Amino acid sequence: MTTLDYAKARELMVEQQVRPWDVLDPRVLDVLAALPREAFVDEAHRNLAYTDVQLPLAHGEFMMKPVLEGRTLQSLAVDPTDDVLEIGTGSGYLTACLGRLAREVVSLECHPDLAATARKRLAAQSINNVQVVDADALTYRTDRRFNAICVTGAVSEIPPQWLQWLQPNGRLFVVRGRSPAMEGLRVTAGERNDVNAARIQSLFETDLPYLVGAAPAPAFEF
Repeated sequence: MTTLDYAKARELMVEQQVRPWDVLDPRVLDVLAALPREAFVDEAHRNLAYTDVQLPLAHGEFMMKPVLEGRTLQSLAVDPTDDVLEIGTGSGYLTACLGRLAREVVSLECHPDLAATARKRLAAQSINNVQVVDADALTYRTDRRFNAICVTGAVSEIPPQWLQWLQPNGRLFVVRGRSPAMEGLRVTAGERNDVNAARIQSLFETDLPYLVGAAPAPAFEF
């Protein structure tokens, strides 16, 4: 039985999938090229860690495709001094990428087993500036404000409190819409973080599973 060369697969992922999708930020590319994605994938799917597919997690959740992870990271323009909130820890891989890019990361995960596994994976990679919190982002409350917020699942509408968690001029990435017609958005807060002054930029079209509780209400058909 041959063993997959993960380092080579990682290089090909960056050069043949991520970079061609206009991910050109050198810090993002460096993190994707260095971080072992296979360490965040369940054993049963490890040989698919660098393929252009969503990988299944528990509870019907999914790990984003590498290209979408790259675009997500690039859209947030995370600086080494930034504090980041992630909504949806999932496998912990994107959490780890954010940890390598930011000063500190708080990641919310509503499934305790996924949160526990992610903590172990992050610790194994010596990523110590991340706090994984068992919490539902739709009911979570905090007085803290972040430079960037990364939402790893789709929503039908952006909850207003998420924008209130941004620092002035902070950035939020989220996928919004109704499947299969969704769009990746970057929302930038105003200088005084007035929610009504936030600027919304459409970045690309995509399709992503909804966050728990964030799907649109079923439409009545007559």
